Amino acid sequence: MAMADITVMGAGIFGLSIAWYCQSKGALVRVIDPGGPGAGASGGIVGALAPHVPENWNDKKAFQFDSLMMAEGFWREVEAVSGIDAGYARLGRLQPLADDRAITLAQARATTATELWQGQAQWSVVEAQAYPWAPITPTGLLIHDTLSARVHPRRACASLAAGIVARAGEVLREGPQQGRVIWATGVAGLDELTAQHNRQVGNGVKGQGALLQFEAHDLAQLFADGVHIVPHGDGTVAIGSTSERDYDSATQTDEQLDRVIEKAMQAVPLLHGARIIERWAGLRPRSKSRAPMLGAHPVHKGAYIANGGFKIGFGMAPKVGQVMADLVLDGVDAIPAGFRPEASY
Repeated sequence: MAMADITVMGAGIFGLSIAWYCQSKGALVRVIDPGGPGAGASGGIVGALAPHVPENWNDKKAFQFDSLMMAEGFWREVEAVSGIDAGYARLGRLQPLADDRAITLAQARATTATELWQGQAQWSVVEAQAYPWAPITPTGLLIHDTLSARVHPRRACASLAAGIVARAGEVLREGPQQGRVIWATGVAGLDELTAQHNRQVGNGVKGQGALLQFEAHDLAQLFADGVHIVPHGDGTVAIGSTSERDYDSATQTDEQLDRVIEKAMQAVPLLHGARIIERWAGLRPRSKSRAPMLGAHPVHKGAYIANGGFKIGFGMAPKVGQVMADLVLDGVDAIPAGFRPEASY
């Protein structure tokens, strides 16, 4: 490849999505990650692309909504170039309603969703008996939203990486930085900022998840008792996850995951007896502001940063890729104020 216009440091979902959009604007792109695509938190197993609740609207919720609406076109284009199925499907989500207060709140949100989601998705209260694949609900009612989607994290990263290479980009484990540099290095990048500023800028939050052998490939994802239950198209169901600030090992699973699995099986008795085929643990990058950190890099002069995709990285990725490519290549700054690096200081 000729001299790269853009070097992206980090081949997680943010780095790969930014590289893809930079290519779409005509840039020659190099992505460098010693671990390869999806080596960090982006190599997890859950893949729930779930919206914030439709109320108290703000820039973060609007940004995420736009990104979720972009997702199908984004992933279909990536898959067409790479030939690798990213596992994307917008199949919605079901959540139990525990009592009358929860029902009233859910009905109010159904009204606001009509406006805030611009008629492109629905949030509604439905009878559980109409959904054989559903969590146990004390009221017999569920929330059904049609905005939630799923993606297979590892396949999605592999699809993006292959697509970048197919469009004459590079995805390397090592190599020189060329052109403009974008740092999308996850927890390591947040640790660097914290060390440079002698105060907490962000941190890694451990998550644990499990993968079950269970066929539910065309069914909605579920969210019950704080647990995501996400059917994938390969005959598996992912369950997750914990959020641990304190831990002894970043990559070992333990009894906390056992409790998550038990919660899932209590909520969805159909899962009892399903074989656990993988247990996963890893660190997810969370900025101090809890929002993505996008813009000029606070330490590397002339460079850019894209970090802090804690829990919502895959859902935010299409829009993050777009706005970062616009900023770096065209100088067009559409980044919300709350996403700027200084918001985490």
